[in-house]
Amino acid sequence: MTDLPPLLLARDRIQHGLTPKDLARRVKAGALVRIRHGVYTDGPAWKTLKPWEQYRLTVSAAAETFESPTVFARHSAASVWGIPTIGLHHPVQALALKNDGGRSRAGVVRHFADPAGLTVVRREGLLVTCRIRTVLDLAAFTPFAEAAAPLDHVLKPDRTQRLPALTKDELVAGIGTKYSAAAGRRILAAIAFADPLSGSAGESCSRALIHIAGFEPPILQHAIYNSDGLVGYTDFCWKQAKVVGEFDGVEKYVKPEFLKGRTASQAVVDEKNRENRIRATGLNVVRWDWADLMEPGKLERMLAAAGVPRRRTRSADLDARVTR
Repeated sequence: MTDLPPLLLARDRIQHGLTPKDLARRVKAGALVRIRHGVYTDGPAWKTLKPWEQYRLTVSAAAETFESPTVFARHSAASVWGIPTIGLHHPVQALALKNDGGRSRAGVVRHFADPAGLTVVRREGLLVTCRIRTVLDLAAFTPFAEAAAPLDHVLKPDRTQRLPALTKDELVAGIGTKYSAAAGRRILAAIAFADPLSGSAGESCSRALIHIAGFEPPILQHAIYNSDGLVGYTDFCWKQAKVVGEFDGVEKYVKPEFLKGRTASQAVVDEKNRENRIRATGLNVVRWDWADLMEPGKLERMLAAAGVPRRRTRSADLDARVTR
């Protein structure tokens, strides 16, 4: 993650030689951004941050305003662990260890958690739920399409955060008695579906939407060859239908690990040439991006138009047996 700009606390303004009017003037001029009451950061630096980086800084800003130690959970804990989540504008989320209600306020949503058996980790100066609890909570309390990305992510090593992969057995064991029967079923379904071969959060979300829409499961990271050898790996492939799917995330055009010394424009040209070589093998290429995923039904319509087959239903199986 990008190094986040430091926070400026209103209570420390005297140390910086600032008055309340100075703070207000700097906010109006854009030199500062008020993240929440009494907490500011550098305005130009804030504008350069990705939405998930702004959210991560918002979590730190909330921690600065709490009078007592607070355990962050769900999307907020995920942001500290570097676990990708789906969607924007999530509230800061924390745990309430006493089930007495009235705890959600000032942009912070609190969820009751029994402290018995709760594993809390201090990370980057914040108290957060452990990785297992974090992704299980997301699987329990977010839609299936959103639960795939966090689970896929933790099933492989996180080299950026220097964290080892978790196993499905570890995840299942972490459920215990913490969740209701319904939540437990949602978690088990999400764990069963999880796959470390998903290359990004966008691919994970795509795969979940493909499943929900009833399409046959694609082959992930499928190698495509032509007469000259390896053309490349596709995000999704339906071999019999001769269709491949590619999620077009912005990462491949901006992140150094994907650019590998190229400029963004060179990466775009290389990607177009790669797609042309794939098409030349007789495969139909369908591309989509985040905007397509966020528009309800858009991906389903794109794949259906390309001829991606649907899963056979039980009723279709019965019809086939009757007519034979």
